[in-house]
Amino acid sequence: MAIQSPTGFNDMLPDDELFWEEFQAVARQVFGLYGYNQVEVPIAEQTELFVRGIGEATDVVSKEMFATFSGENLKTLLDGGNLKSKSRLSLRPEGTAGVVRAVVQHDLVPQGGAPAKLMYAGPMFRAERVQKGRLRQFHQVGVECLGAEEPTIDAEAIIMLMRFYEKVGIPAEKMNLLINSMGCEKCRPAYREAVRAYMDQHADELCETCNTRKEINPLRAFDCKNDGCKEVMAGAPRISDHLCPDCKAHYDQVREYLELAGISYEEDYKLVRGLDYYTRTVFEVQASDGVGAQSAIGGGGRYDKLAEEVGGRPTPGLGFALGFERCKLVLEACGKEFPKAAKCDLFIACVDASVRSAAFKLMQSCRDAGVTAEMDHQGRSLKSQFKLADKMNAANVAILGPDELANGQVKLRNMATHDEMLVKLEDAVSTLLATE
Repeated sequence: MAIQSPTGFNDMLPDDELFWEEFQAVARQVFGLYGYNQVEVPIAEQTELFVRGIGEATDVVSKEMFATFSGENLKTLLDGGNLKSKSRLSLRPEGTAGVVRAVVQHDLVPQGGAPAKLMYAGPMFRAERVQKGRLRQFHQVGVECLGAEEPTIDAEAIIMLMRFYEKVGIPAEKMNLLINSMGCEKCRPAYREAVRAYMDQHADELCETCNTRKEINPLRAFDCKNDGCKEVMAGAPRISDHLCPDCKAHYDQVREYLELAGISYEEDYKLVRGLDYYTRTVFEVQASDGVGAQSAIGGGGRYDKLAEEVGGRPTPGLGFALGFERCKLVLEACGKEFPKAAKCDLFIACVDASVRSAAFKLMQSCRDAGVTAEMDHQGRSLKSQFKLADKMNAANVAILGPDELANGQVKLRNMATHDEMLVKLEDAVSTLLATE
């Protein structure tokens, strides 16, 4: 049996790759209007970055990260040895921690400087249970803004996210924007204790995982997919009743700015997002069609303490990420037609082998002029060459035989209209360019 790709690691074939490039181009266009510039950070980082940044108790860190070792380091571990922290690497499960690490490392937000507005795109890796809309290697586009704590940044990011979805082709009626505030280090501890006390009262009704979470980060129980836990947590204290005055004012202003921009939203007190670094504003966009159980197609929030967690000075931050594969599923459900990678402006059909050198020269002249050109490379008959041109969706076919070549001509056929004309060989390229 032929070797297959690993479970959850899908090949991105030419058509998908073309749409991925277009997807990123739309992101660069939309986010660029808001001042975001693209960066690229490593696929692998020190494991400690994700432990400190995302949170050791999260499923992402405790269950889903892929560790990566050199052959030498793996042998050291198998022999019972220990690795230095800088040699303990993991494939990135998300993009924020790496970008914040880069901002801190390269001092992209000097004291008194303007905020750093950055975007990224690329693969992420999580050892999750594979299902529709959930892969082990998936692709995200995201943004991070470091150095600004005003609610205008929160609202701007949410507006920008919704504008991107509109631009890429997801209808507004197919999406639902959820928002919430998770408070700050002043008000969240008391709220966390209130939730823990509530969970203690209902411990026998909660799953084992939630009872474990209760001792580490009880707010994660709002994320539980167990129906019994969902029912219990529906009666838990709400963060909106525990926000300090500063957090409440911040949240109220975010909502005001969204309303000024005409952005519809729904407040969801259960929305806590899956990572421990979030503070204050959190948001998520859910789709109604195409993604099965994985309804979230993007989301993010504020993380004002993350830069400190990775060793930097206090620097407020906010960001979001959106999933390429999940967005594609939604677009497919909406009936979007995706671009085809195969493109052929001209297929050169050889009547016999005697004209192949001239055909090859013409093909190269076309390519040098920016015309996509192909010819048969397998010695097919003329009839089979026309079939190949059809498969390539060639816009035009140049028919070159001994008679045409003797006269210094080539016959051009438009495959849509079937119109034909004889042109001089040296004029073939300019004729094609003039008809585009």
